[in-house]
Amino acid sequence: MVTTNEQQTSKRRLIVLSGPTAVGKGTVEAKLRADHPQVWVSVSATTRAPRPGEVNGVNYWFMTEDEFAAKEREGMFLETAVVHNSAHYGTPVEPVMEHLEAGVPTILEIDLQGARRVRQRAAELGLEVLYVFLAPPSFDELVRRLVGRGTEDEEQRRKRLETAKVELAAEDEFDVTIVNETVDQAAADLWNVIAKEYDVE
Repeated sequence: MVTTNEQQTSKRRLIVLSGPTAVGKGTVEAKLRADHPQVWVSVSATTRAPRPGEVNGVNYWFMTEDEFAAKEREGMFLETAVVHNSAHYGTPVEPVMEHLEAGVPTILEIDLQGARRVRQRAAELGLEVLYVFLAPPSFDELVRRLVGRGTEDEEQRRKRLETAKVELAAEDEFDVTIVNETVDQAAADLWNVIAKEYDVE
């Protein structure tokens, strides 16, 4: 299901996909890419060490702290964040702009705070953005999915759910809402938004 807060649209904006923790942003994005490989998803930069199997430029752009700080000072990121009080993450702005200028459907999948930082930076850059909120069918379903993942202990789940309540309240900040009833349908709904934006089939 898709709802929109928009009054008008323009073509070829950056698509920013966000939503509460555990809603399935990464899973929906992966399904979208599998079905529509022409979509380009922004690759983040990070100062954390590569994990086994991760490839530079594919999973992340791996940088030293000094490299990251220099690029941040030079304004080369669309947004940045510090995760778990340690590693820095950021979205390089140049490849985003290059793909947009080439007319390639371009997506940034990010958390709520990142989406807000993109909004601030995009205004400075004159970058047009369509903000898409991925929502759960209900809060109870979000709880079920989070518990079902089995990747957090009880205290971590409690903190994530408290965060999710705050994040769900931000839905009105977005242009379009897609309800993630099923991954297949949510990915199809997201593609429909992209297809309309980029005038593709």
